[in-house]
Amino acid sequence: MRQAFRWLWFGLLAVVVLAETGWAQKALTWQEVQDRFHANNPTLRAGQIGIDESRAEEITAYLRPNPNLTITADQIAPFPAGPAHGAFAYFLPWAEGNYLLERRNKRELRLESAQQATKIAVSSQADLERNLLFNLRMAFIQTLLEKAVLDLAQENLAYYDRVLNVSREKYRVGGIAKVDLDRLELQRVTYESDLQTAEVNLRTARIQLLALLNDRTPVDQFEVSGPFDFSDQLPSLADVRQSALDTRPDLRAALQAVEKAQTDHRLAWANGSTDPTIGFDFGRNPPIDAYFGVNVSFPLRIFDRNQGEKQRTQLDIGRNEQLVQASRAQVFSDVDSAYATVSSAVILLKPYKDRYLKQATNVRDTIEFSFQHGAASLLDFLNAQADYRMVQVTYLNLIGSYLDAANQLNLAVGREVIQ
Repeated sequence: MRQAFRWLWFGLLAVVVLAETGWAQKALTWQEVQDRFHANNPTLRAGQIGIDESRAEEITAYLRPNPNLTITADQIAPFPAGPAHGAFAYFLPWAEGNYLLERRNKRELRLESAQQATKIAVSSQADLERNLLFNLRMAFIQTLLEKAVLDLAQENLAYYDRVLNVSREKYRVGGIAKVDLDRLELQRVTYESDLQTAEVNLRTARIQLLALLNDRTPVDQFEVSGPFDFSDQLPSLADVRQSALDTRPDLRAALQAVEKAQTDHRLAWANGSTDPTIGFDFGRNPPIDAYFGVNVSFPLRIFDRNQGEKQRTQLDIGRNEQLVQASRAQVFSDVDSAYATVSSAVILLKPYKDRYLKQATNVRDTIEFSFQHGAASLLDFLNAQADYRMVQVTYLNLIGSYLDAANQLNLAVGREVIQ
């Protein structure tokens, strides 16, 4: 019994330890988040099924027409009327078959059109993935931003609590007035509010990321990690433009649509041609014991020569060519806008990293030291602390804006040109 209680005690201790750690999983990197996304996102998987359906249509497109077979049994006379005869005395068995011969490479053109439709489906799937990855990256960046804001809020609250502890001790020995201590303690609510808001925002960002991953992991056990910083080294606009022209799947799909329209136009002309039907027949016709014959039939394409489809597919070529021009213009617009936004974010971030962060820290620490030694007023200290908080939060938000803009540029290009 004592041994059983001992094992029970160890089990309870293990549960407490695991509960304190929150059953936390390993923090996922951006690559690991992408892997889970590709494996679990239902929208992406549904699009892949659409590609498989398109490949199945290629089989249908290349099928040959089925032959026809007719079997007839005629002049069976089981009735006793007339001269005496057997039931099958006048029996005439007869069979006929025919087969449609498709001319002008109709099967090959149908297969080519179906294969081009599959290529368009593949490109459309890549474009769907491009947009979903943009949403995924936005949620990932938002989570990193809220983590950084939460860390800053915790740091600010801890720093302010240290100041409060020192101020309470000074009040105890008569170093500051009661009203000044009360004002310091009232100011703490700002940092408490920042902390609570940051915790709610981080939880919301995690929920959005989990939804895109189709992941049922509890929010408190889900964690991501990654660099939350910026780089002032940007590729040239000309290189980014060219990369977008080479990579964008929606532009590639538009170009493939032109090729398919051209194939469909050739198929429309082929469908306007005459396809002969070759037939044969054989049977028995007393007093001749047996016979066979062959025949060829073909429609007279006098009125219906598929004129409507010929004209429609010709117009469809021009329509898709115009859509290619529109897609190319959209690519340039997306790239130029995103590139300008990234460049602007870098310009704003540089002075913060080079000067403003250090200046805000120095001013806060100097004023805090002066305030504790009676050389600065309470208002000076509160203003310095508020300026420090504002500069730090602004810097974090600017990094978030930079990462969002970089994500927008990656979306515009169709691949990650900025990691």
